[in-house]
Amino acid sequence: MKILILLPPKDFRDESMASIKLFLDKWSVSYEVATYGLKDCVGSHGAIYKTNIDANKVGTQDYNAIFLVDGEGVETFKLYDYRPLLDLIVKFNMHGKIIGAIGNAQKILARANIIKDKKMAIPQDEETKRLVMLFRGVPSENEFEISGNLFTVRSQIQLQSGMQGILSYLGVF
Repeated sequence: MKILILLPPKDFRDESMASIKLFLDKWSVSYEVATYGLKDCVGSHGAIYKTNIDANKVGTQDYNAIFLVDGEGVETFKLYDYRPLLDLIVKFNMHGKIIGAIGNAQKILARANIIKDKKMAIPQDEETKRLVMLFRGVPSENEFEISGNLFTVRSQIQLQSGMQGILSYLGVF
């Protein structure tokens, strides 16, 4: 089992990454951290993560899942418009791999056009809601949602219960 965690180069939500790392380390799940551009990713509260791999060189065959971390960096770098990332998400989807997104990182799933008729635990911001509706995702009232191979979490606050659900779904425990 190996998971790719994709961070915005700067201003990702530190709490989200810390929660993901905590769960993956607790259950001894192998993971790599990737981004586009920089070697070190800096969170909105100063957390620094070194990347293990250049996101431009990622192959879907090496991973069971990809997690997209939220934060202001998604907006700043307009990751939802970055064609190489959208193409990578489409490849993960075509191979039936698990694709997880937290909060505003769900915009990336919408813009990759892989959410049609999938339930999504969308955050409260209007822009994400608009994109989910535009690309025919189905808003869910749940705090986290697994719909097909998509895993969405409304915000970092619900991430703990969501991580338990996704790791169970992946057969980790």
